[in-house]
Amino acid sequence: MKKCALLLIGTALAGAFLVGTLAQAADAAPAGTTADAASAYRSIGLSLAAAFAVGMSILGAGYAVGRIGSAALGAIAEKPELLPRAMLFVALGEGLAVLGFAFAIWLLLQK
Repeated sequence: MKKCALLLIGTALAGAFLVGTLAQAADAAPAGTTADAASAYRSIGLSLAAAFAVGMSILGAGYAVGRIGSAALGAIAEKPELLPRAMLFVALGEGLAVLGFAFAIWLLLQK
């Protein structure tokens, strides 16, 4: 049931991204020459690449933080002096999401 709900949420988010990119492409390229159509397709491609970059980096960061966080809590329970090192590793996992977001912003600024 949980996997089905996650699949449904992922499909809804992908649909929202697709509608957003199509609306962005419609605003970016008014009707006209084929150069405008190529620009619209480029805009759609960059937007989809940015959405994919953010989505995959956030999924990877969530997986990393989940695995590292649970191991870090187990280590901290046994040795409390490991807290700074454990927080560093959790922050490195979170950095994946920030890096994906920065890459997506860079892609969107390529227009």
